[in-house]
Amino acid sequence: MSSLQSVPALGTHPTAGSNPSRAETREQLAKATYDLLVIGGGILGTSVAWHAAQSGLRVAMVDAGDFAGATSSASSKLVHGGLRYLQTGAVKLVAENHHERRVLAKDVAPHLVNPLTFYLPVYKGGPVGAAKLGAGVFAYSALSAFGDGIGKVISPARAAADNPGLRTDNLKAVAVYYDHQMNDSRVAVMTVRAAVESGAVVLNHAEVTGLRTTGGRVSGAELKDRLDGTEFGIDARVVLNATGPWVDHLRRLEDKHAAPSIRLSKGAHIVMKRKSPWKAAMATPIDKYRITFALPWEDQLLLGTTDTQYEGDPADVAATESDIQQILDEAAFSIQDADLDRSLMTYAFAGLRVLPGGPGDVSQAKRETVVTEGAGGMLSVAGGKWTTYRHIGRVVMDKLAKLPGSPLTEDMEPVKSLVRRVPLPGVANPNAVAHRLLVDREPGMRMDPLTARHLATHYGSLAFDIARLVNEDPALGERIHEDGPEIWAQVAYARDHEWAQTADDVLRRRTTLTIRGLDTDEVRGRVERMLGHKA
Repeated sequence: MSSLQSVPALGTHPTAGSNPSRAETREQLAKATYDLLVIGGGILGTSVAWHAAQSGLRVAMVDAGDFAGATSSASSKLVHGGLRYLQTGAVKLVAENHHERRVLAKDVAPHLVNPLTFYLPVYKGGPVGAAKLGAGVFAYSALSAFGDGIGKVISPARAAADNPGLRTDNLKAVAVYYDHQMNDSRVAVMTVRAAVESGAVVLNHAEVTGLRTTGGRVSGAELKDRLDGTEFGIDARVVLNATGPWVDHLRRLEDKHAAPSIRLSKGAHIVMKRKSPWKAAMATPIDKYRITFALPWEDQLLLGTTDTQYEGDPADVAATESDIQQILDEAAFSIQDADLDRSLMTYAFAGLRVLPGGPGDVSQAKRETVVTEGAGGMLSVAGGKWTTYRHIGRVVMDKLAKLPGSPLTEDMEPVKSLVRRVPLPGVANPNAVAHRLLVDREPGMRMDPLTARHLATHYGSLAFDIARLVNEDPALGERIHEDGPEIWAQVAYARDHEWAQTADDVLRRRTTLTIRGLDTDEVRGRVERMLGHKA
């Protein structure tokens, strides 16, 4: 790693247009009455905040941890139509998912959502035959109007040429289909930024300790800043509970007798260094209901996921040794042993799916959004997935419009007339951005091609803001770790423009250093020192 002895002094002055300080934000939240207070800054909360702010509402959003700090940054990183839903006959759902997937990839976030080819291997004695899978991937492609290509079946030899790590013993055929993937944490941050650009006021690491009520109706919340202990309150006409796995905890603050509305399923993943090229993702059927994924992602290999009932504290969820072994065992159905060596593992993580309450195995439970109205008028929403997060935001807005005393009145911009393809900040062609980063340099300045590509695909045109930081302070152009593409300017940018408050905010969610196994004590210490320089 570069010595970077100057790093502790880097980026000591927030750049123009920086986010307001936490004290300024708390004051802003406490002195106004908001039309909508969103509690929870995951995919559902940020989507609703974004849509509500676009509608002209005065919106506040808070989260007890970091934005997308729990479930929303622990996904399989896929933007997909849901191939397995076809076997349950949910044709309309798959078509709707495909529509949202393609809008995200084409119009809303082409700088963040990337096409991905999938191979679905068919082994002798496996749960699904080649003919059925071939018909399934063709139908899947048809539901997306063949926009990405035509689903088909290819030979084992051709598949192995693209993915040398593919296990070919007893391999009969490989079905091919097409979806997309993303970095969920980056999409979340960009959505928060979009909400703020539309007028929302946001604060992370701010825990709700109680609800305010007026005339028996929930009218705001009491909060505590987890970073310095400051207590403050927010008044709001409508409160939305979008706290994911904690949704019932907040419902009990509204009504201590509120019955459970959800159950939780743990999904664990592991990240591996790639031993061989992976030109396509792998989706291998384990049984009638479950598929195990092997996804080329962030220059690594992402394996998973599990699907087991979880009844503990959501804050304690983690990938256990048994989770890791299960993922490796299931990956071994279709991946060679050399590519699954434990020494290649860089990171393991787990998140919680929020599912409707009810009997039966969680792996067979419906993946649907649950919306409930409490005794005090608080609206609670849970469930959903990244692919349709914008659509779910609009659905919740429709629900909000029907609440008594709703701030969505006839003189405000109705939800249905909103432009459905509003892009996220930084929208641009990543290839063009990377090219400009490499050629439009100050005299004597040079950017590493891997860094340029990384910035282009994680920030879009906002990468030019990071490049300007490097122009102003060349030391910020040094790599944070020699084995990763990130540079110190990203830490300064995360601190000043992306609400990063802790080392985990930066290392786990604003960058890819943790998932690459580059989250060393030295790196963490220097990041913490940079964060401490925020004015």
